[in-house]
Amino acid sequence: MSPVKKKRLYMVVLLLSAVSIATFLIIQAFNQNMMFFYSTTEVKNGTAPVDRDFRIGGLVVNGTVKRAQDSLLVSFELTDSQTPVTVEYTGILPDLFREGQGIIAKGQLNQNGVFVAKEVLAKHDENYMPPEVQDSIDKAHQHREQLVQNAQTQLEQAKIQ
Repeated sequence: MSPVKKKRLYMVVLLLSAVSIATFLIIQAFNQNMMFFYSTTEVKNGTAPVDRDFRIGGLVVNGTVKRAQDSLLVSFELTDSQTPVTVEYTGILPDLFREGQGIIAKGQLNQNGVFVAKEVLAKHDENYMPPEVQDSIDKAHQHREQLVQNAQTQLEQAKIQ
């Protein structure tokens, strides 16, 4: 092999190695920063990861907001109209935060199944509902309607017999 061909081969191998390493680092960065959204039902069913951050959304259940007297710890329940999940947050809540409101929280589950939020985001105005929260609430309503229809069908069948 001539010295020129050898030099070209080394350059091609070096270039391919550099591109491979850069691609690997970019993919790793995306995987570490990617944050998925889960409904409260999915969290209770064990679908959500236990060892990494994710987003959870739903409506704050009325009467569940509890504030610690000696710290900024706030505890409340979040629901998708089907399953509630307890959320704990240490910090100042957004001005728009209130019971019955749609929110999205970022954080992770602890060993007790309580979602420990690092950030709480409230909706922008009365008409806005985060798309992920609206989807999970709609799915919960559809599931509930399907259960009611199934129960009505079974009652009708029992009456016929």
